Amino acid sequence: MTNVLVCVKRVPDSSGQIMLTDDAQGIDARFVGFTVGDHENSAIELAIRVADATGGTVTLLTVGPAEAVDQLRSSLALGGHAGVLVEADPASLGPEDVAHEIAQVVTEHAAAGTSYDLVLLGNDAPDSGDFQVPIRLAYALSRPIVTGASTVEVADGVLVAHVDNPEGEETYTVPLPAVASVLEGGVEPRYPTLKGRMAAKKVEIETRSTTREPVGAHRVKLLLPPPDPSTVQVLGEGPEAAGAVVDLLERLAVVR
Repeated sequence: MTNVLVCVKRVPDSSGQIMLTDDAQGIDARFVGFTVGDHENSAIELAIRVADATGGTVTLLTVGPAEAVDQLRSSLALGGHAGVLVEADPASLGPEDVAHEIAQVVTEHAAAGTSYDLVLLGNDAPDSGDFQVPIRLAYALSRPIVTGASTVEVADGVLVAHVDNPEGEETYTVPLPAVASVLEGGVEPRYPTLKGRMAAKKVEIETRSTTREPVGAHRVKLLLPPPDPSTVQVLGEGPEAAGAVVDLLERLAVVR
């Protein structure tokens, strides 16, 4: 039986135009909704597969504002069994703070009789780009870690993690308990069912406070990548442009 803890983060939906806050410390989320990142959705899918294959459980955890309970329940609807919300102001937290709070949950739950054999996280945060939390967490828990995993399996007390890179696939085996960070693309995340949504509404979310004063991110600022260059070619105006349009379609092999 493998009990899996999956850490998710409430982040602004980046499907539209991205704007930064005035201090360039985060994404301006006033005009967008919130969601869970693609890396974390893949981590949830892998956690469910591992738990199903071993008769274990999946617990979802997030460190963030009270409103993050919405993302927890959305994630639970996919097949989770329990949820934990560590309430905190995300603007005050850095990777060290988040890793510390997750480690506290893992340690205290283990002392109370609920151990997590595997902790999965997204490889990096889609809003801030932070990628330190998984490694800091593994260090805090004194556990082995595999980063950038596309898929994971558990067999005979061992985590088998597959990592894709430009040279090919690498396979790592580490003993449990372990930590792994997941990159999207290795699995197709499932969609919540109506039954799953109804079940998620009934799950009692454990709500906790932070256990120490945050040290913060010490971030200088975020930068948006420059927009993709684009060019416009005016073919003409009115009926006189018809010939140029035909020539263009022929060059594109749309018409012959």
